[in-house]
Amino acid sequence: MCKGMIGKKVGTTGLFTPNGEYVPVTVVQLGPCVVTQIKTVPAEGYNALQLGFGSKKEKRVNKPRAGHFRKAGDQMFEFLREFGVDNPDEYKIGQSITTDIFKVGELVDVTGTSKGRGFAGVIKRHGFHGGKKTHGSHSHRIPGSIGCSAWPAKVIKGKKLPGRFGNATKTIQNLEILDIRPEENLILLKGVVPGAKTGLLKIKKKKF
Repeated sequence: MCKGMIGKKVGTTGLFTPNGEYVPVTVVQLGPCVVTQIKTVPAEGYNALQLGFGSKKEKRVNKPRAGHFRKAGDQMFEFLREFGVDNPDEYKIGQSITTDIFKVGELVDVTGTSKGRGFAGVIKRHGFHGGKKTHGSHSHRIPGSIGCSAWPAKVIKGKKLPGRFGNATKTIQNLEILDIRPEENLILLKGVVPGAKTGLLKIKKKKF
């Protein structure tokens, strides 16, 4: 069985459980994905499926990639991702992968790109408390001393400093699938996932 799919974040909402508990929910459009390439141990050294997701105009796809897509049909895809598979012989190029590979109550790992917040200081980026807010203080939002005196006389690698905040690949593990709506290609995940609305997501089966 294929171990994952490509999806798109639709938005967040909430649901009430049968015992009256309110839980936050993320709605994800999951697929349908199309198998564009099958990778096997004899040829590539591992078993995997290359899946295509999202439509794209053919004039915006270069010729080598367009030729690659035509092997799976007439559709041009916006995104390509690989997922492991136990037995690649069960699949064929052009086959559609849907939400059927998941079930309600299953735990999944979700990978996405977090929201980019630009260049940020240490208070916003790392949660520093900041300096005193009294008269004469000149250290309201600065990181403070970062040096190491005479030895080793350098800033240690990994020191928390200002810099680019967000726009990084993040994985949230063990999110529970609360509901699956195959007619709409939607799944409802308990909790939140990285990224903004319409952001690309990889939904993978939990590793044991």
